[in-house]
Amino acid sequence: MVTELDDDAHSSMSAADVATVLYIAHTARFDRIWIAGGWGVDALVGRQTRIHSDLDLAVDVTRMALDHLLQAFGRHGYVVEADWRPSRVALVAGARQVDLHPLVFDAQGTGWQANVDGQEPFRYPKDAFAKGLIDGRLVDCLSVAQQLRFHRGYVQREHDNRDIALLNALIGRTGTR
Repeated sequence: MVTELDDDAHSSMSAADVATVLYIAHTARFDRIWIAGGWGVDALVGRQTRIHSDLDLAVDVTRMALDHLLQAFGRHGYVVEADWRPSRVALVAGARQVDLHPLVFDAQGTGWQANVDGQEPFRYPKDAFAKGLIDGRLVDCLSVAQQLRFHRGYVQREHDNRDIALLNALIGRTGTR
């Protein structure tokens, strides 16, 4: 049972909501999508550890424009709340929020996400991608190593510290995702 409320949980994304969002993306032919953020940590752990205010998705836009995915979400009631392209787009539908992080892959297989204000882009090396479980369903997610990379360089909130502890506990386990 999940009892821990996220620090900024004015909205909530359930495991069923995650499944619905992935369905929307896959029916729009976006098959290279990785769950990131808090839900990505929970996917690696294999169970939901807290209530999530949003769902972060790293999305491969190398061959298909992000607008195509935004239109698919629009057909399901999502609207753009914040548009910081090419770095990030936040969508909302009622109490549900999805943050899309567009990636473009180079010939070596490294993914790149633009940053804001001309800052250095975010790098997704080949070891950045893994498999995890959400509600017993196998999903693509960011790896332990990539999650830990993204938990650096800012002041962590209480739930970030809990996520880091969960990620650190996964390091070195047999079958670590």
